[in-house]
Amino acid sequence: MSSHREAPEISKDPVADNTDVYAFVSPDRPDSVTIISNFSTFQNPQGGPNFYEFGDDVTYDIHISNKGKGEADLTYRFKFHTVVRNPTTFLYNTGQITSLKSPSWNRPQFYSVTRIKGGKAKVLASKLACPPVNIGPRSTPNYGDLANAAVHKVGRRRVFAGQRADAFHVDLGSIFDLGALRPVQNLHLLPMAAAAGVNSLQAFNVHSIAIQVPITEVTRNGKLPTNPGRAGAVIGVWASAHRRTSRIFDEHRGAFVGHGPWSQVSRLGNPLFNEVIVPMAKKDSWNARRPKGDSAFAKYVNHPELAKLLPVLYPGVFPNLAAYHKARADLNAILLTGIPAGVVPGFQNFTGPVESDMLRLNVAIPPAASPNNLGLVAGDAAGFPNGRRVDDDVVTIELRAVAGLTIPLVDPTFTPDGAVNAISDGTTNTNSATTGTFPYLGNPGGGFQTEPGTTAV
Repeated sequence: MSSHREAPEISKDPVADNTDVYAFVSPDRPDSVTIISNFSTFQNPQGGPNFYEFGDDVTYDIHISNKGKGEADLTYRFKFHTVVRNPTTFLYNTGQITSLKSPSWNRPQFYSVTRIKGGKAKVLASKLACPPVNIGPRSTPNYGDLANAAVHKVGRRRVFAGQRADAFHVDLGSIFDLGALRPVQNLHLLPMAAAAGVNSLQAFNVHSIAIQVPITEVTRNGKLPTNPGRAGAVIGVWASAHRRTSRIFDEHRGAFVGHGPWSQVSRLGNPLFNEVIVPMAKKDSWNARRPKGDSAFAKYVNHPELAKLLPVLYPGVFPNLAAYHKARADLNAILLTGIPAGVVPGFQNFTGPVESDMLRLNVAIPPAASPNNLGLVAGDAAGFPNGRRVDDDVVTIELRAVAGLTIPLVDPTFTPDGAVNAISDGTTNTNSATTGTFPYLGNPGGGFQTEPGTTAV
């Protein structure tokens, strides 16, 4: 749900669809920052014989803004190339894949990494190997070794591109059934007995692009900030995907061929922004725009539809929220400008007045010794909305923020409704455990090992 099928057009093009972006100071290398961008959602591990992969006809970008203008001051660009080793077989592999060079792996992917800064592009590395997908114990034994071999050192950087377990968790089935939250659905306009949340992304995989770079490479002055109060300690992060402006079907190749310049077809900064904030009629337009133009969407942040729906869907539960009609300066700060100094004691991730949807990360704040997955609202300044870690429960955080939990930060006259701290979809990350080391997301579920779910009507 963070950006899984969030807009009508990009939902038809999953290989170019950003699903989640993460940005955090690396817990095991605190002088570096890790950025992860996921694509191609809801991957069924059993999805052969044509398993999931990146698009050779898509350009994938990770952007850094460090000058407060909502523009990319630094971009890392990833481009992929697929090889078919044996054109006479329909199989992804004709034997065990025991290394990234196994000749029995019929369809490997490789990629290049280019850094763009000041209008100048520099290829940092090329012909880097992706790991195969996790097929099963016969085809991909010791999958962890294959994944580890696909972590490449590029100077002082680390990069990885390949299949991982989706770490995002959400009860999509409940939320889109008229906004029900199972743990409190007994209070819903159409009540049912309260129940535990159901993780709709359980056992699904994604394709991840991850890069870990020295903090000094992404700050505006090339230095390692130590004072969280300084403006230069904050960077903005988002990711995007691009296709050629036109695609023509080549009947001889049996494939679409792109022509013309590259055009942005998807982007993602803050989780749930396009999913929950932007109206359906504007979602495709939002995906094609740059963050620096997001003032056009500020009205949807200042007066979010969900904040109006909650008192209707849960009668009598949110009377204070229902009576609050001021512009939501709290959400504007969290999502569009960063939080200025003085709002949260000892914290800021303000990037300036340019309204732009980006993850904002204060790189002078070290990783938490004992992370709290509710992040900043629970007193953990190293968590969302200060960047986003892979274990942060962004659904709960944003639900509570929209419901009024963060309004007193900017308007002390407002008292949040008593139910705010009980709001949750009731899910946790029940996919593969995160690793604690780069690329942090867990190994993907295997096709042989994963049992399909059941269908109920």
